[in-house]
Amino acid sequence: MSALASLIRAMASGDGNLLNLLPGSAYAMDIGPLGWSRRSTVIVNRPDLVRDVLMDREGIFPKSDLMVNALDALIGNSLFVSSGAVWTRQRAMVDPSLTMMRINQAFPDMEAGVLDCIETLQDAARRGERFSLDLAMSHLTADIICRTVFSTPLETDVTHRVFKAFSHFEKSVAQVEIIRLVMDPAFKKIPQKPDVLEACQIIRDAIGDLLDTHSAESGKSYDDIASALMLARDENGQGFDREELIDQLGVMFLAGHETSASALTWVFYLLSQDPKSVERIRAEVSAIAGDVPITFEMTKKLTFTRNVFRETVRLYPPITFLPRVAMQDTQLDGYRIRRGALVIVAPWVLHRHTRYWKNPDHFDPDRFLPERESDMTANAYIPFGLGPRICAGAAFASIEAVLIIASFVRAFDFIVAEPATVQPAARLTTRPTKEIQCSVRARS
Repeated sequence: MSALASLIRAMASGDGNLLNLLPGSAYAMDIGPLGWSRRSTVIVNRPDLVRDVLMDREGIFPKSDLMVNALDALIGNSLFVSSGAVWTRQRAMVDPSLTMMRINQAFPDMEAGVLDCIETLQDAARRGERFSLDLAMSHLTADIICRTVFSTPLETDVTHRVFKAFSHFEKSVAQVEIIRLVMDPAFKKIPQKPDVLEACQIIRDAIGDLLDTHSAESGKSYDDIASALMLARDENGQGFDREELIDQLGVMFLAGHETSASALTWVFYLLSQDPKSVERIRAEVSAIAGDVPITFEMTKKLTFTRNVFRETVRLYPPITFLPRVAMQDTQLDGYRIRRGALVIVAPWVLHRHTRYWKNPDHFDPDRFLPERESDMTANAYIPFGLGPRICAGAAFASIEAVLIIASFVRAFDFIVAEPATVQPAARLTTRPTKEIQCSVRARS
């Protein structure tokens, strides 16, 4: 499909699915225009150029103004979107608290969240109930990150409110409206609709309520990420005020559970269609863990299970696009880019590029085996980003996923209700176009 045809399809669909903007040629090019837009949009696929853009040693390619403006009402000018001196100050203040995400410290919180979720799924199995796979994974990962950041499990009704609000935000935020991407000039400030602002406030209120449990008035003391962030100071002795704390904790909370929930939704969908991989996981778990609880040390030995996760986030990277903006006229290996151009690094495209992957659309966990390393192209696999902004929780997410996959596959069969209707959509994260309805059958 040509770029023009893709643009027409994307505008006609009206659902904000940015995957509809991608022409077939995008999966074979090194660098080039991504259709037509008033401000110019360039997609960068060649791995060395991808590295140049994401490393951004000269500060030419900060997070795009579209991304910054889209997230402003949700997480403000926080670490995820800030740049320059602001980002440097925030990173220095936030980094010490992230040491508490060390896996050996966080693993008990993962175990507790998984055990609670298994009980819920066992109840669903006994009743033969269908449920939203997306919502179940969102609740599980939100519960784990809440235990890690705030030392408390997350109430189910809070999860439902946050899930509903974030889903509405993703679908309705102005920056995913195709007509704006095509017609608006660079750096135009786009106002958000009242319903989007309301969704953002629901999420911020939930995080604020959790933050307030750590206030001096609560009479309790905590040794966790939230309390460490509250005590953080910059070189001038200044800390974050309450709104800034909600900004930074919002990044941790949303990045720590929305991206993992997206990945795990796709994991269990893919496994529901691949009984051979399910049996291989069960055999591996049986050989390493038997019937006892899976420990942190065991997760390191679950090689095939880990490769299932790695292959899933290759095919369905949680963050579909990493948009940057050119702050000045520049070039990438002779390709001219003008100021204000959107410069798109798309893990979705890079991970399915015909030049860098054999059978790129095929689910093949074994492509990550050591003996097949020669098939891999450096910097062609970036599910957690690259450079100074690489996801700080990548190791956390990987161990969490291995534990969840191993535990759930050992305990349940996942049955997706209408697998042929499942299609991906890209807005801010890679999600199914509709929530996946499924059921589970408990294994004896």
